[in-house]
Amino acid sequence: MTRPAIAFAMRTDRTQHVFTPEVLRQLGETARILDEEPMTRFDDERSKRLLAEAEILVTGWGAPLIDAAALAAAPRLRFVMHAAGTVKGIVDDCVFDAGVTVSHAAAANAVPVAEFTLAAIIFAGKQVFRFRELYAADKGRTRSERLLGQPIGNYQRTVGIVGASRIGRRVIELLRPFDYRLLLFDPLVSEGAACALKVEKVDLDDLMAYSDIVSLHAPSLPETRHMIDARRLSLMKHGATLINTARGALIDEAALIDRLKAGAIHAIIDVTDPEVPQKDSPLYDLPNLFLTPHIAGAIGLERTRLGEMAVEEIARFVEGRPLLFVIRKNELERMA
Repeated sequence: MTRPAIAFAMRTDRTQHVFTPEVLRQLGETARILDEEPMTRFDDERSKRLLAEAEILVTGWGAPLIDAAALAAAPRLRFVMHAAGTVKGIVDDCVFDAGVTVSHAAAANAVPVAEFTLAAIIFAGKQVFRFRELYAADKGRTRSERLLGQPIGNYQRTVGIVGASRIGRRVIELLRPFDYRLLLFDPLVSEGAACALKVEKVDLDDLMAYSDIVSLHAPSLPETRHMIDARRLSLMKHGATLINTARGALIDEAALIDRLKAGAIHAIIDVTDPEVPQKDSPLYDLPNLFLTPHIAGAIGLERTRLGEMAVEEIARFVEGRPLLFVIRKNELERMA
Protein backbone atom coordinates (compact mmCIF):
# COMPACT_ATOMS: atom_id res chain seq x y z
CA MET A 1 0.00 0.00 0.00
CA THR A 2 1.35 3.39 -1.00
CA ARG A 3 1.68 5.70 1.95
CA PRO A 4 -0.15 9.01 1.44
CA ALA A 5 1.83 12.27 1.67
CA ILE A 6 1.29 14.26 4.84
CA ALA A 7 2.15 17.83 5.85
CA PHE A 8 1.79 19.85 9.06
CA ALA A 9 0.36 23.31 9.74
CA MET A 10 0.60 24.74 13.27
CA ARG A 11 2.72 26.96 15.47
CA THR A 12 5.57 25.06 17.07
CA ASP A 13 5.72 27.43 20.05
CA ARG A 14 2.15 26.41 20.94
CA THR A 15 2.34 22.70 20.12
CA GLN A 16 5.42 21.36 21.92
CA HIS A 17 5.07 17.68 22.90
CA VAL A 18 2.17 17.03 20.50
CA PHE A 19 4.31 15.18 17.98
CA THR A 20 7.14 13.61 19.94
CA PRO A 21 9.82 11.63 18.10
CA GLU A 22 7.98 8.41 18.96
CA VAL A 23 4.64 9.75 17.73
CA LEU A 24 6.29 10.93 14.50
CA ARG A 25 7.84 7.50 14.09
CA GLN A 26 4.41 5.89 14.40
CA LEU A 27 2.95 8.36 11.94
CA GLY A 28 5.76 7.64 9.47
CA GLU A 29 4.69 4.00 9.39
CA THR A 30 1.28 5.05 8.05
CA ALA A 31 2.04 8.11 5.94
CA ARG A 32 4.96 9.71 4.09
CA ILE A 33 5.93 12.83 6.00
CA LEU A 34 6.88 15.53 3.52
CA ASP A 35 8.49 17.82 6.08
CA GLU A 36 8.40 17.62 9.87
CA GLU A 37 8.60 21.42 10.08
CA PRO A 38 5.01 22.74 10.21
CA MET A 39 3.71 25.47 7.95
CA THR A 40 2.55 28.66 9.67
CA ARG A 41 1.22 30.26 6.47
CA PHE A 42 -0.03 28.95 3.17
CA ASP A 43 1.13 31.68 0.77
CA ASP A 44 4.92 31.23 0.67
CA GLU A 45 6.84 29.08 -1.82
CA ARG A 46 7.64 26.27 0.63
CA SER A 47 4.00 25.96 1.67
CA LYS A 48 2.83 25.92 -1.92
CA ARG A 49 5.19 23.00 -2.66
CA LEU A 50 3.96 21.06 0.35
CA LEU A 51 0.29 21.76 -0.30
CA ALA A 52 0.61 20.70 -3.90
CA GLU A 53 1.68 17.22 -2.81
CA ALA A 54 -0.14 16.76 0.52
CA GLU A 55 -3.02 14.28 0.70
CA ILE A 56 -3.34 14.64 4.47
CA LEU A 57 -2.90 17.89 6.35
CA VAL A 58 -2.35 17.81 10.10
CA THR A 59 -3.26 21.07 11.82
CA GLY A 60 -2.91 22.29 15.38
CA TRP A 61 -3.04 25.40 17.53
CA GLY A 62 -1.97 28.45 15.55
CA ALA A 63 -2.58 26.92 12.13
CA PRO A 64 -3.61 29.32 9.37
CA LEU A 65 -7.14 29.13 8.01
CA ILE A 66 -7.66 26.54 5.30
CA ASP A 67 -9.69 28.76 2.99
CA ALA A 68 -10.51 28.62 -0.72
CA ALA A 69 -7.03 29.81 -1.71
CA ALA A 70 -5.30 27.18 0.44
CA LEU A 71 -7.66 24.52 -0.84
CA ALA A 72 -6.93 25.49 -4.44
CA ALA A 73 -3.22 25.08 -3.70
CA ALA A 74 -3.84 21.56 -2.35
CA PRO A 75 -5.50 19.64 -5.22
CA ARG A 76 -4.68 16.22 -3.74
CA LEU A 77 -5.95 16.98 -0.21
CA ARG A 78 -8.36 14.33 1.08
CA PHE A 79 -8.16 14.56 4.87
CA VAL A 80 -7.60 17.28 7.48
CA MET A 81 -6.70 15.99 10.93
CA HIS A 82 -6.81 18.72 13.57
CA ALA A 83 -4.54 17.65 16.44
CA ALA A 84 -6.37 19.91 18.89
CA GLY A 85 -9.94 20.78 19.85
CA THR A 86 -12.15 23.13 17.89
CA VAL A 87 -11.68 23.49 14.14
CA LYS A 88 -13.46 26.85 14.07
CA GLY A 89 -11.07 29.39 12.62
CA ILE A 90 -8.97 26.59 11.12
CA VAL A 91 -11.24 24.91 8.56
CA ASP A 92 -13.42 27.02 6.25
CA ASP A 93 -16.80 25.73 5.04
CA CYS A 94 -15.36 25.31 1.57
CA VAL A 95 -13.23 22.40 2.84
CA PHE A 96 -16.35 20.44 3.74
CA ASP A 97 -18.06 21.48 0.51
CA ALA A 98 -15.10 20.09 -1.45
CA GLY A 99 -15.61 16.68 0.14
CA VAL A 100 -12.45 16.76 2.23
CA THR A 101 -12.83 14.67 5.38
CA VAL A 102 -12.18 16.51 8.65
CA SER A 103 -11.52 15.04 12.09
CA HIS A 104 -10.14 16.36 15.36
CA ALA A 105 -8.58 15.37 18.68
CA ALA A 106 -11.02 17.19 20.95
CA ALA A 107 -11.60 13.97 22.89
CA ALA A 108 -7.93 13.95 23.89
CA ASN A 109 -8.12 17.58 24.99
CA ALA A 110 -11.23 16.76 27.02
CA VAL A 111 -9.29 14.49 29.37
CA PRO A 112 -7.20 17.15 31.18
CA VAL A 113 -10.12 19.62 31.20
CA ALA A 114 -12.28 17.05 32.95
CA GLU A 115 -9.47 16.21 35.38
CA PHE A 116 -8.97 19.90 36.16
CA THR A 117 -12.71 20.29 36.70
CA LEU A 118 -12.83 17.30 39.03
CA ALA A 119 -10.03 18.79 41.12
CA ALA A 120 -11.75 22.18 41.11
CA ILE A 121 -15.03 20.65 42.30
CA ILE A 122 -13.35 18.75 45.11
CA PHE A 123 -11.33 21.79 46.19
CA ALA A 124 -14.45 23.99 46.00
CA GLY A 125 -16.46 21.64 48.19
CA LYS A 126 -13.63 21.50 50.70
CA GLN A 127 -13.16 25.30 50.49
CA VAL A 128 -9.45 24.70 50.07
CA PHE A 129 -8.66 28.19 48.80
CA ARG A 130 -10.43 29.86 51.72
CA PHE A 131 -8.47 27.73 54.19
CA ARG A 132 -5.25 28.54 52.39
CA GLU A 133 -5.89 32.29 52.65
CA LEU A 134 -6.77 32.11 56.35
CA TYR A 135 -3.77 29.94 57.19
CA ALA A 136 -1.39 32.29 55.36
CA ALA A 137 -2.97 35.43 56.85
CA ASP A 138 -3.02 34.13 60.44
CA LYS A 139 0.19 32.11 60.28
CA GLY A 140 -1.68 29.81 62.57
CA ARG A 141 -4.89 27.77 62.70
CA THR A 142 -7.17 29.72 65.01
CA ARG A 143 -9.66 30.92 62.38
CA SER A 144 -9.37 27.91 60.09
CA GLU A 145 -10.11 25.47 62.91
CA ARG A 146 -13.34 27.31 63.67
CA LEU A 147 -14.59 26.44 60.20
CA LEU A 148 -14.10 22.70 60.52
CA GLY A 149 -17.55 22.17 62.01
CA GLN A 150 -19.38 24.18 59.38
CA PRO A 151 -21.44 22.40 56.69
CA ILE A 152 -18.63 22.23 54.15
CA GLY A 153 -16.93 19.31 52.43
CA ASN A 154 -17.94 17.07 49.54
CA TYR A 155 -20.33 14.57 51.13
CA GLN A 156 -23.83 14.80 49.63
CA ARG A 157 -23.16 18.07 47.87
CA THR A 158 -25.11 19.02 44.74
CA VAL A 159 -23.11 19.63 41.59
CA GLY A 160 -24.74 21.21 38.55
CA ILE A 161 -23.29 20.46 35.11
CA VAL A 162 -24.22 22.96 32.40
CA GLY A 163 -23.82 21.21 29.07
CA ALA A 164 -23.51 17.50 28.32
CA SER A 165 -20.66 18.16 25.94
CA ARG A 166 -17.78 15.76 25.47
CA ILE A 167 -16.10 17.34 28.51
CA GLY A 168 -19.32 17.63 30.48
CA ARG A 169 -20.02 13.93 30.06
CA ARG A 170 -16.50 13.00 31.08
CA VAL A 171 -16.83 15.14 34.21
CA ILE A 172 -20.05 13.31 35.02
CA GLU A 173 -18.22 9.99 34.66
CA LEU A 174 -15.42 11.13 36.94
CA LEU A 175 -17.90 12.29 39.58
CA ARG A 176 -19.84 9.01 39.74
CA PRO A 177 -17.68 7.33 42.43
CA PHE A 178 -18.27 10.29 44.78
CA ASP A 179 -21.24 11.08 47.01
CA TYR A 180 -22.61 13.90 44.88
CA ARG A 181 -26.09 14.65 43.65
CA LEU A 182 -25.66 15.51 39.98
CA LEU A 183 -27.91 17.92 38.11
CA LEU A 184 -27.70 18.55 34.36
CA PHE A 185 -28.94 21.34 32.16
CA ASP A 186 -28.75 20.66 28.44
CA PRO A 187 -31.75 21.32 26.17
CA LEU A 188 -30.47 18.74 23.69
CA VAL A 189 -30.47 15.88 26.22
CA SER A 190 -33.69 13.92 26.67
CA GLU A 191 -35.00 12.61 29.97
CA GLY A 192 -34.02 9.11 28.89
CA ALA A 193 -30.49 10.16 28.01
CA ALA A 194 -30.17 11.97 31.34
CA CYS A 195 -31.31 8.84 33.13
CA ALA A 196 -28.66 6.84 31.26
CA LEU A 197 -26.07 9.36 32.44
CA LYS A 198 -27.41 8.94 35.99
CA VAL A 199 -28.09 12.64 36.40
CA GLU A 200 -31.22 14.70 37.08
CA LYS A 201 -32.28 16.81 34.11
CA VAL A 202 -33.38 20.27 35.28
CA ASP A 203 -33.80 23.71 33.78
CA LEU A 204 -30.97 26.18 34.14
CA ASP A 205 -32.63 28.35 36.80
CA ASP A 206 -33.22 25.34 39.05
CA LEU A 207 -29.68 24.13 38.52
CA MET A 208 -28.29 27.52 39.54
CA ALA A 209 -30.55 27.66 42.60
CA TYR A 210 -30.03 24.13 43.93
CA SER A 211 -26.36 23.49 43.21
CA ASP A 212 -23.55 23.96 45.69
CA ILE A 213 -21.13 23.92 42.77
CA VAL A 214 -21.94 24.86 39.16
CA SER A 215 -19.57 23.77 36.38
CA LEU A 216 -19.90 25.14 32.83
CA HIS A 217 -19.32 22.92 29.78
CA ALA A 218 -21.47 24.55 27.09
CA PRO A 219 -20.20 25.77 23.68
CA SER A 220 -19.79 29.45 22.94
CA LEU A 221 -22.66 30.29 20.60
CA PRO A 222 -24.75 33.42 20.08
CA GLU A 223 -27.54 31.90 22.15
CA THR A 224 -25.21 30.90 25.01
CA ARG A 225 -23.45 34.27 25.30
CA HIS A 226 -23.93 35.55 28.88
CA MET A 227 -26.28 32.67 29.66
CA ILE A 228 -24.92 33.05 33.19
CA ASP A 229 -26.12 36.62 33.72
CA ALA A 230 -26.83 38.77 36.76
CA ARG A 231 -30.24 37.20 37.35
CA ARG A 232 -28.94 33.65 37.24
CA LEU A 233 -25.94 34.49 39.38
CA SER A 234 -28.35 35.90 41.96
CA LEU A 235 -30.07 32.50 42.10
CA MET A 236 -26.95 30.78 43.42
CA LYS A 237 -26.78 29.77 47.07
CA HIS A 238 -24.73 32.01 49.32
CA GLY A 239 -21.23 30.55 49.34
CA ALA A 240 -21.77 28.39 46.24
CA THR A 241 -18.99 28.10 43.66
CA LEU A 242 -19.09 28.74 39.91
CA ILE A 243 -16.48 26.93 37.79
CA ASN A 244 -15.80 27.84 34.17
CA THR A 245 -13.40 25.78 32.04
CA ALA A 246 -15.47 26.23 28.86
CA ARG A 247 -15.58 29.71 27.30
CA GLY A 248 -15.44 33.12 28.96
CA ALA A 249 -18.36 34.48 26.92
CA LEU A 250 -20.79 32.18 28.74
CA ILE A 251 -20.66 34.50 31.77
CA ASP A 252 -21.60 38.15 32.08
CA GLU A 253 -18.25 39.07 33.59
CA ALA A 254 -19.35 42.40 35.04
CA ALA A 255 -22.23 40.68 36.84
CA LEU A 256 -19.89 37.98 38.12
CA ILE A 257 -17.50 40.58 39.49
CA ASP A 258 -20.39 42.29 41.30
CA ARG A 259 -21.46 39.03 42.96
CA LEU A 260 -17.89 38.22 43.94
CA LYS A 261 -17.30 41.68 45.37
CA ALA A 262 -20.46 41.24 47.45
CA GLY A 263 -19.00 38.03 48.87
CA ALA A 264 -22.08 36.10 47.77
CA ILE A 265 -20.33 33.32 45.87
CA HIS A 266 -16.94 31.87 45.00
CA ALA A 267 -15.56 31.17 41.52
CA ILE A 268 -12.86 29.12 39.83
CA ILE A 269 -12.30 30.64 36.41
CA ASP A 270 -9.92 29.30 33.76
CA VAL A 271 -11.35 31.22 30.77
CA THR A 272 -12.36 34.85 30.46
CA ASP A 273 -13.74 37.26 27.87
CA PRO A 274 -11.48 38.75 26.63
CA GLU A 275 -9.09 35.82 26.82
CA VAL A 276 -6.64 37.89 28.88
CA PRO A 277 -8.33 40.35 31.27
CA GLN A 278 -7.21 43.97 31.31
CA LYS A 279 -4.36 44.64 33.73
CA ASP A 280 -6.67 46.60 36.04
CA SER A 281 -9.38 43.92 36.06
CA PRO A 282 -10.69 43.01 39.54
CA LEU A 283 -10.48 39.36 38.47
CA TYR A 284 -6.81 39.33 39.42
CA ASP A 285 -7.36 40.43 43.01
CA LEU A 286 -10.71 39.15 44.27
CA PRO A 287 -10.05 36.88 47.26
CA ASN A 288 -13.00 34.58 46.49
CA LEU A 289 -11.91 34.01 42.89
CA PHE A 290 -9.29 31.46 41.85
CA LEU A 291 -8.14 32.59 38.41
CA THR A 292 -5.96 30.49 36.10
CA PRO A 293 -4.63 31.36 32.60
CA HIS A 294 -6.55 28.87 30.43
CA ILE A 295 -4.58 25.83 31.59
CA ALA A 296 -7.37 23.28 32.03
CA GLY A 297 -6.86 21.93 28.50
CA ALA A 298 -3.83 19.99 27.33
CA ILE A 299 -0.56 21.62 28.36
CA GLY A 300 2.97 20.27 28.52
CA LEU A 301 3.13 16.49 28.45
CA GLU A 302 -0.67 16.21 28.24
CA ARG A 303 -0.42 17.40 24.63
CA THR A 304 1.07 14.09 23.54
CA ARG A 305 -2.42 12.59 23.78
CA LEU A 306 -3.39 14.91 20.91
CA GLY A 307 -0.63 13.59 18.69
CA GLU A 308 -1.35 9.98 19.58
CA MET A 309 -5.05 10.41 18.82
CA ALA A 310 -4.23 12.12 15.52
CA VAL A 311 -1.96 9.24 14.50
CA GLU A 312 -4.65 6.67 15.32
CA GLU A 313 -7.30 8.58 13.39
CA ILE A 314 -4.98 9.00 10.39
CA ALA A 315 -4.29 5.25 10.42
CA ARG A 316 -8.04 4.62 10.37
CA PHE A 317 -8.44 6.94 7.41
CA VAL A 318 -5.58 5.40 5.44
CA GLU A 319 -6.77 1.86 6.14
CA GLY A 320 -10.38 2.66 5.27
CA ARG A 321 -11.69 2.00 8.76
CA PRO A 322 -14.49 4.14 10.27
CA LEU A 323 -13.21 7.34 11.85
CA LEU A 324 -13.93 7.93 15.52
CA PHE A 325 -14.07 11.71 15.57
CA VAL A 326 -15.11 12.87 12.09
CA ILE A 327 -16.70 16.34 11.92
CA ARG A 328 -19.59 17.16 9.62
CA LYS A 329 -20.38 20.65 8.41
CA ASN A 330 -23.87 20.67 9.95
CA GLU A 331 -22.37 19.94 13.37
CA LEU A 332 -20.11 22.98 13.48
CA GLU A 333 -22.69 25.45 14.75
CA ARG A 334 -23.28 23.36 17.89
CA MET A 335 -19.61 22.70 18.61
CA ALA A 336 -17.29 24.68 20.85
